[in-house]
Parts: sequence; C-alpha cells; structure tokens
Amino acid sequence: MASKTVDDLRTQPEDELVTKLKEFKEELFNLRFQAATGQLENHGRLRTVKREIARIYTVMRERELGIVTVAEEGEK
Repeated sequence: MASKTVDDLRTQPEDELVTKLKEFKEELFNLRFQAATGQLENHGRLRTVKREIARIYTVMRERELGIVTVAEEGEK
C-alpha cells in the first residue's frame, strides 16, 4: 500500500520533483554537517530525509521506465 507521501509525489509534475529533490539533498548535506560537528539535535530527521529522497527517485524512475505515467496516477 502506497503512503500518502508517495501519492502526493506521484501527482506532482517533473519540475516540482526536481525542486523538492534539490531541497532535500541540501537539507541532508546540512544535517550531515551538523552531525559531524556534534550540533545535530534530531538524528531521526536524517533517516526521514534520506527516505524522502529515495521516494522522489523512485517516482522519477517509474516515470522514466513508463511503469506509471502521470495520466494513470490521476485516475487512481
């Protein structure tokens, strides 16, 4: 069963996915930097951001392979 987050990602256009991916990668970089310097307070956020990045890559790859198209996603 797909999570609400994945369903939301699947309905977004490609350019919005690329923008979100860039934002999450930047956040992951900052979180890793904070972890390395001992300033990170919420270590669970690292895991969450990594999973969001993986979800975005999965949706992009599904579209690339033609497994799920944007039109099919809107029908579900």
